[in-house]
Amino acid sequence: MEKILVSRCLLGHRVRYDGGASGPFDQLQRWLDEGRVVPLCPEVAGGLPTPRAAAEIPGGQGGQVLDGLASVITADGEEVSAQFLSGAHQALALVREHGIRVAVLKANSPSCGNLLTYDGTFSGVKVSGEGVTAALLKRHGVRVFSELELPEAALALKGLINE
Repeated sequence: MEKILVSRCLLGHRVRYDGGASGPFDQLQRWLDEGRVVPLCPEVAGGLPTPRAAAEIPGGQGGQVLDGLASVITADGEEVSAQFLSGAHQALALVREHGIRVAVLKANSPSCGNLLTYDGTFSGVKVSGEGVTAALLKRHGVRVFSELELPEAALALKGLINE
């Protein structure tokens, strides 16, 4: 059975930085009921508590964090790149273990954002970029979608199932 990696907050788990959740969503619940979902919050998996200080990537590029060219910092100025990298590598391990080729991750997150992230100024400004986990998974061939792209994720998964 084709599995899909899903951010835990999108499943209604209260793991967001502010202690909240962003789901659940009907499509994700259907996949959960089918036994397709492999849940993960990379930030919690990487050792960060809930709740935790908001974090951003200056410049918004998670790939630069992977390459050691940027850092993930909190609003308090704490550098938390190691935890973000650990969570990203745990996500990649799950992808490999389960043969996952599609992920649905939290939009705009410094871990999970697939199209936009916050710019590191903690002013609410979003820039084109991706979170650390999204960047690592994309580098390894995973198609990454956000909760704003569930119809596209469903089509991608259907295509894999029908291969």
